[in-house]
Amino acid sequence: MTPITDGMETARAGLNGQAPRCEHLGMSPSVERGPPECAGCLALGLHWKRLLTCLSCGWVACSDDSPGGHAKEHYRETDHPVVGALEPEQAWRWCYIHGRAV
Repeated sequence: MTPITDGMETARAGLNGQAPRCEHLGMSPSVERGPPECAGCLALGLHWKRLLTCLSCGWVACSDDSPGGHAKEHYRETDHPVVGALEPEQAWRWCYIHGRAV
């Protein structure tokens, strides 16, 4: 997973044929994260594997590999395209539109 190093966006391909930068990162404002729990899983009595944060609104939900997959459900309901790891020490981000780490 590639950490984000700057806020610059480019339509050019990266080094060695890497995919171009995701333009959806620029759409992600700095938001306050919600509580460290998945409300959808709690309501259904499910256990999550990882928690993700919506970078558009701060909503916290379980990852796609969790039984509920509530982060992807949030994307489908809101069109908020980019999520990141809940843990602040992890810098990776995922774009649902591109279907890849950005």
